[in-house]
Amino acid sequence: MSFFEKIGFKKKEERLKEGLEKSRTGLLNKLGKAVVGKDTVDDEVLDNLEEVLITSDVGVQTTLTIIRRIEERVKRDKYLNTGELNQILREEIIGLLRETDKDKPSAYDAETPAKPHVIMVVGVNGVGKTTTIGKLAWHYKQAGKSVMLGAADTFRAAAVNQLKIWSERANVPIIQQGQGADPAAVAFDSVASAKSKGADVVLVDTAGRLHNKKGLMDELTKIKRVMGKVVPGAPHEVILVLDASTGQNAMLQAKAFTSAVDITGLALTKLDGTAKGGIVIGISSELDVPVKYIGVGEQVADLQIFDRVQFVHALFDKAAV
Repeated sequence: MSFFEKIGFKKKEERLKEGLEKSRTGLLNKLGKAVVGKDTVDDEVLDNLEEVLITSDVGVQTTLTIIRRIEERVKRDKYLNTGELNQILREEIIGLLRETDKDKPSAYDAETPAKPHVIMVVGVNGVGKTTTIGKLAWHYKQAGKSVMLGAADTFRAAAVNQLKIWSERANVPIIQQGQGADPAAVAFDSVASAKSKGADVVLVDTAGRLHNKKGLMDELTKIKRVMGKVVPGAPHEVILVLDASTGQNAMLQAKAFTSAVDITGLALTKLDGTAKGGIVIGISSELDVPVKYIGVGEQVADLQIFDRVQFVHALFDKAAV
């Protein structure tokens, strides 16, 4: 039985709704004002809707795509009343969000082609990167996987210390060499140790600084290359952690990283403390990179595997307000 089966589907769904409360309340209030006094979806309603989505951090490009699709439905169906707008938005946004290969509750239990399965985690300082790694380690451990951590963020001593604390919380071993060590050497040792000990998963932390793209590319490319020498194809996942509360700044960070590194998935943290939950929709749509994890609270179980249908329904659920 997987961890999420143990705590129950309903529990996860409730926590998601609670975590999105600020985003949902703000969005629905704006939507209500956008259609006040209107019976049908006309040009004025669409203009108002465009403003609502953009100010909810969905992003200009994604907003225009959503508006265009709704315009097409209005032309096709001839008549759409404003009461249907909430459901229409749900359908169109779900269609935009990219399906991921880790949106099932049993994902942490899933068998992986390689052993160890190597996950490299990137992101700037302060986004919750190290905390996300620790929570992922805990989830994998709860699912019955043997897990190791690699402290390759050697730029800051605090990063190594923080990861060490999480290794103790999750009760998983950590490979570290301290501040100033060669990040690639730490990554190599981490994967080599995980391989020799038969670990299922190794999570490798990397420096959390967004320096120039060439420097970023060179450093992360070196780390990836040395890990691939130990386990062919490693890293099997490259997860970019972003702070959802920064809104469009998170989008800018995502674009900078994806232009320099082959990102396979996104983890958006701190959704519970912001009204900018719409950024999840914009980032996933515009970058064509799947959102794999979202953080909706401080507890370890509040790092959830992203489910696009559950997310959209929780964001537009009037009953939850």
